[in-house]
Amino acid sequence: MFSWLHFLTYAAITAVTPGPNNIMSMSNASRLGFKKSFPFNLGIWFGFSMVMIVCTTLSSLLSSIIPKIQTAMLLIGAAYMLHLAYKTWKSNGGIQENNSRSGFLSGMFLQFVNPKIYIYCFVSMQAYILPYYNHNPIVLLGFALLLAFMGFVCTLLWAIFGSIFRALFSQYAKITNTIMALLLVYCAIGLFL
Repeated sequence: MFSWLHFLTYAAITAVTPGPNNIMSMSNASRLGFKKSFPFNLGIWFGFSMVMIVCTTLSSLLSSIIPKIQTAMLLIGAAYMLHLAYKTWKSNGGIQENNSRSGFLSGMFLQFVNPKIYIYCFVSMQAYILPYYNHNPIVLLGFALLLAFMGFVCTLLWAIFGSIFRALFSQYAKITNTIMALLLVYCAIGLFL
């Protein structure tokens, strides 16, 4: 039976943790203000949606052609989550800014070189979605767009609360990192439940 709890926990944690989209969104909003940085965030959403659709299609095709890939992907996904948990736990909480361009196309093209979202999609599909919905392209498209939308919402949160998140991560870095790490461990274990 499909577990919305496990899927949404993984997707939300992965989408909200620092990565290129969130850091760039926070940086742009800090420099330009939320309104002027919004086109960049729309570009992220558009590019993210395109990458999610391509990754979902590829993941579904691979699962159909090589059914045993699911176990390998689960193990790789769990190992990656545990690796992220360890790195998150060991992190000093510092956030590196990248003051690159801030327009729609910059946000869109960033998605094609952002490894975090590829892993986000492949693990989501292989671990949570494809075992239940592999032969339903409309549902798979819906999940791909849901993943992209969740990522978009998180980039907006980082933009809106960028300065607050920066202060929180600096002030409460160890507590925040420990909680995120434990949630990632929970997600890794949940892959096999």
